[in-house]
Amino acid sequence: MKEITPYLNFDGTCREAMTFYQGVLGGEMFVMTFGEGEFDSPPEARDRLIHARLTRGSMVLMASDSMPGMELKKGNDVWLNLQCETDEEVDALYPKLSDGGQGMMAPHDAFWGSRFAMLTDRFGFHWMLNHERQPIG
Repeated sequence: MKEITPYLNFDGTCREAMTFYQGVLGGEMFVMTFGEGEFDSPPEARDRLIHARLTRGSMVLMASDSMPGMELKKGNDVWLNLQCETDEEVDALYPKLSDGGQGMMAPHDAFWGSRFAMLTDRFGFHWMLNHERQPIG
């Protein structure tokens, strides 16, 4: 494992929030909208951010918007993103972390070039497992 990074979720204000954080913390920001992703999204979601990443040195903050109409509430607005070193590590950690919890998205090859999975552990914490084959941004 490489690192654990906080991943914030917003209801349409991700760009505004991440621009604010960049103004406060400095660093470089990468953003991708739902419209730029390789899947169908409703027209009202096209300008929302599917992914934002703010980096400065070793500091990384990631975030995204929810889909319109998807309820965002305290407790599901912060995830832990575990950067894995291999695809196999994603595949091995998924059943272990989701044991007694709930798998939400099984390990798969994501359109952005990573091996990716999502789950909630038995304690109610949300995890994303990610192996970036090529760093984005």
